[in-house]
Amino acid sequence: MATGRTHRPATRSRGIPEATVARLPLYLRALTALSERSVPTVSSEELAAAAGVNSAKLRKDFSYLGSYGTRGVGYDVEYLVYQISRELGLTQDWPVVIVGIGNLGAALANYGGFASRGFRVAALIDADPAMEGRQIAGMGVRHSDDLERIIQDNGVSIGVITTPPSVAQQVCDRLVAAGVTSILNFAPTVLSVPDGVDVRKVDLSIELQILAFHEQRKAGEEAAAGTDGGAPAAAARGESADKGPDGDVPAVMPA
Repeated sequence: MATGRTHRPATRSRGIPEATVARLPLYLRALTALSERSVPTVSSEELAAAAGVNSAKLRKDFSYLGSYGTRGVGYDVEYLVYQISRELGLTQDWPVVIVGIGNLGAALANYGGFASRGFRVAALIDADPAMEGRQIAGMGVRHSDDLERIIQDNGVSIGVITTPPSVAQQVCDRLVAAGVTSILNFAPTVLSVPDGVDVRKVDLSIELQILAFHEQRKAGEEAAAGTDGGAPAAAARGESADKGPDGDVPAVMPA
């Protein structure tokens, strides 16, 4: 089977926008679920709803793939699974190394979905000598001294960093110097990489902060609705409904 070091996806050369590329895995996940239920065809509206996008955007995205469906029939599910998998490079074997085998690294190593999605965990690597040889998900942890040799021996082009932020850049530099050209970074820090190296950052704290913003906004809207409901009473007392009991703007206002 081909490895990731000799075959690269053709999305950029074919001019597919990055926003479309980011949505392709969503379509693939929805299509895979349909395939597992032996659903032969799907309309753009049904698939868009399953993927969480609007149907016009889905049809535009698929046009970049040269797939337009059949009027009155929809899209062939199995063909779309193959087409998107091929475009994403998932019809090949992509060896991956995970560097930093703490709680998060071990959890990723135990994730069972890599193999079915075109990825093979080639090695688990950690700098702690006490971790060397420890069995996780059926694999022995390797010491970071062997990182470069592991990458070369396995033809690795994708690295996953789950180290503390203080050493993430150093690990990144070693991965890049050894030939890794794509990095998935879970460390809460920004990595500096040369041209030609792609980095995707996963920061759970940032995602939680964004959710906190939306929760605060919803609370503000609910408070505003409650204030509006009391407007007639406030007017009867000669007070402004936009002010608190002391005449100040309430602490929580709608965004």
